[in-house]
Amino acid sequence: MTAMSGPVQAEDVAQDSPDQGLGVDVWTGRVTDVGGIPVHRALPRRGRRMVGAWCFLDRFGPVGVLPDRTMTVGPHPHIGLHTVTWLLDGEVEHSDSFGNRQMIRRGELNLMTAGNGIAHAEDARAQRGGSLNGVQLWVAQPEATRHGPSAFAHHAELPDVELGSGRATVLLGQLGGLRSPVSVDSPLVGVDITAAGAVEIPVETTFEHGVAVLSGELTVAGTAVDTNQFVYLGTDRASINIDFGPGARVLLLGGEPFESEVLMWWNFVARDRAELERARDDWTSNSGRFGHVDSTLATIAAPRPYWLA
Repeated sequence: MTAMSGPVQAEDVAQDSPDQGLGVDVWTGRVTDVGGIPVHRALPRRGRRMVGAWCFLDRFGPVGVLPDRTMTVGPHPHIGLHTVTWLLDGEVEHSDSFGNRQMIRRGELNLMTAGNGIAHAEDARAQRGGSLNGVQLWVAQPEATRHGPSAFAHHAELPDVELGSGRATVLLGQLGGLRSPVSVDSPLVGVDITAAGAVEIPVETTFEHGVAVLSGELTVAGTAVDTNQFVYLGTDRASINIDFGPGARVLLLGGEPFESEVLMWWNFVARDRAELERARDDWTSNSGRFGHVDSTLATIAAPRPYWLA
């Protein structure tokens, strides 16, 4: 299986369209089959690369785990981003080049900060049967921190808040007076929400927001959507109305419009192609920039950048 945390491909990215104010834009995640596991990529997409600093969203599964169908992501590098892994079901072991080794399970969150460079692997071979289901996201780091040190944090418990007929788990940022302990370096919010019927969710008016439908049918701001669709809501909203059908679950993402344009290629987030090329060369030459990951999985080789082909 290729990297759960990537790679970004040329067809995923293009110039963003202008913010749409109170308009609603809906799309279905681009479907890929990665080692037999279905993945729906909602971000980036042509015309909408980011929501705040959120720049990547892959929904993997749900899929029944078999001996030859599970997550086996060998060591691969990152720069300039946080990876956010949120499991809805199953378990995956994270290992990285700073010596961290952590099993993540349902309802837990991993945050890895790449900064100037880190490598990691993701391995679900310890899980025998059952379901694997989750979300991996990237958060672009701002100029002030993107060349800084790398880090890793695991959060086994996150705050829950009641929202009318439903409940919300605050992954990042704050909602309803509760703040997540997960620390990032941009003004953001990320919330996992389940409910029955209509819920009015208060949001920050200066943030742009999007809603990823994890399961079920529902309406977002009066627009009907279904599983694996994404709703971009723009800025200038004081609240978002979501009417949940049976079994519906969403991931609400938001943040201040990002400070600058970013370039995303493979597993890297940068500002220009020269940075991307240097990171690729450092990984390929084993320069020491990304360190060594203690993993029995095969290291993933970097492809040649498409603009050099």
